[in-house]
Amino acid sequence: MADRPISDVLTKPDAALEMTLRPSLFSDFTGQPRVKERLEITVAAARQRKEAIDHILLSGPPGLGKTTLANIIAKAMGAGFKCTSGPTIEKAGDLAGLLTNLEEGDVLFIDEIHRLQKTIEEYLYPAMEDFKLDIIIDQGPNARSVRLNLPKFTLIGATTRSGLLSAPLLTRFGVRERLDYYPATELEKIVSRSARLLNLEVEPGGAGEVARRSRGTPRIANNLLRRVRDYAQVRGDGRVTKAIADAALAMLEIDENGLDEMDKRILEAIIVKFGGGPVGISSLAVTVGEEPDTLEEVYEPYLIMEGYLKRTPQGRVTTELAYKKLGLAIRPPAVTGGTGSLF
Repeated sequence: MADRPISDVLTKPDAALEMTLRPSLFSDFTGQPRVKERLEITVAAARQRKEAIDHILLSGPPGLGKTTLANIIAKAMGAGFKCTSGPTIEKAGDLAGLLTNLEEGDVLFIDEIHRLQKTIEEYLYPAMEDFKLDIIIDQGPNARSVRLNLPKFTLIGATTRSGLLSAPLLTRFGVRERLDYYPATELEKIVSRSARLLNLEVEPGGAGEVARRSRGTPRIANNLLRRVRDYAQVRGDGRVTKAIADAALAMLEIDENGLDEMDKRILEAIIVKFGGGPVGISSLAVTVGEEPDTLEEVYEPYLIMEGYLKRTPQGRVTTELAYKKLGLAIRPPAVTGGTGSLF
């Protein structure tokens, strides 16, 4: 096949394809062994008692499998699965509509539950604890409260920032589990499984290369595998070897440590423009042209985990490893103040 510009061939992940790569059983779910074991026991016990399982809170960085686990739990319970997200529930009526349409034992999954409005959150308290919903009918002098009985359901909340959940909501979750980044060995198994589902021939070296550069995140691993598949189809013979994977990921500007162009831009901005830090998240976000929340939730956790970045009370500071990564001379951190303020 003649070479064509790679931009003509690369495609965005398809939603239906994404679902095919999600495991649907606990036995197919790779990684998080302790979390998986505890959830399996919880589900098995609830099935034996023929009860709805306790409300569950899944926390951790994006892309680690919170939504997948929620789907697996619902399927293991033989229950219906309703999915929504915190920002989409704008008023009490939206929540009432969701809750009153549930059936006995159903699972209601709320992604990014920490972004629920506080007024909406308060409606959840009696619903979670007593399976009752208090709603206000009419307005002014004619307003009256009506209590509705709800079927016993299970609320599964997912959050990337559990610290933003209020204490009353947090304590109403009987099961709280945190998902952590995956080691490369487990990600390699995920890449190999996804390759089989995609009918893609991947050599161990190729799977290992993709896994090593996936930032400990299955979602990123699957996305990179698709991009490498495209590259192998156009520039190779369709097989993903170590050399093909390395060339494809180099084209995507993802280095051997999993750092992409934005990661390096963040580190370079702190070092070059702010003297290594400390620098506040708002100033850093303006400098690199990204939202502060995205920096905190998507980029910083991995940079901190890998030892390139530190959070201090004064702001973000790069480490010696970051200077070496960018090939820059090491300079002492800037004196706190000025650009090092938190705002």
